[in-house]
Amino acid sequence: MEEVEGIVVSETNYSETSKILNVITKEHGLIGIISKGCRSLKSPLRSASAKLTYGKFMIYYKEGKLSTLTEVNIINPFKKLKKDITKISYASYLLELAEQVYKQNNSDDILNLLIEALTKIDEEFDPLVIMDILELKYLDYLGVMPVIDSCAVCGKKENIVTLSSYKGGYLCKDCYTNEKMVSEKTIKLIRMFYYVDISKISKLELSQQAKNEINIFLNDYYDRYTGLYLKSKKFIRDLQKIGYWKISFLYAKILWKKQDLTGGGGGK
Repeated sequence: MEEVEGIVVSETNYSETSKILNVITKEHGLIGIISKGCRSLKSPLRSASAKLTYGKFMIYYKEGKLSTLTEVNIINPFKKLKKDITKISYASYLLELAEQVYKQNNSDDILNLLIEALTKIDEEFDPLVIMDILELKYLDYLGVMPVIDSCAVCGKKENIVTLSSYKGGYLCKDCYTNEKMVSEKTIKLIRMFYYVDISKISKLELSQQAKNEINIFLNDYYDRYTGLYLKSKKFIRDLQKIGYWKISFLYAKILWKKQDLTGGGGGK
């Protein structure tokens, strides 16, 4: 038996009572763990056998095969995060993103950055900004980092006037053609996002304009260069478009319908 530290990034029902958990661990990277009987109401593994569980897992480790879970000791329950549907939505996307990035680059930093980002969201920092910071950092591990130290076209460091996903990053005034302009603040922030230590963030004050410009740039950049099209990211974009209350209503409706279909919705 072995203790490993990690976080559940995805889960799949297995048989009538069990689950297979995909866990990014410090010791063995991304591994599959079977949690036997965890779907039973009386199982001691029930609450811990779910996405976003960050803890120390006692397992029978089998290299290249499914390991078996026996016990979980939670490190951070992310209590505040789990009470807010908006934060849950962002967290779900970051888990899915981290799993996909790890499959392409098995650096230990993938896990460390994810935990730092989720911790900041749980501490009630703006989830959109934290998501953008993590997305930018992960581009480095995907091998498609935008140029944010100089002009992406000519290499000059002076007179940077905008960002272009199409041209791969910063643009100077000499290489600018008809790309959409962004604020000077946004140009500085995108570089700060890449170099900032997430764990040491104590204050985030961004204008709505800067948030929008950075988010639009990163969305387009991911679409162009990463090949990642994640369902959870589509949900985030829908959340941004139609707003929190409509999403909350739809989410409640889905849960109610699911209860009704499984017989858990009570009598009529």
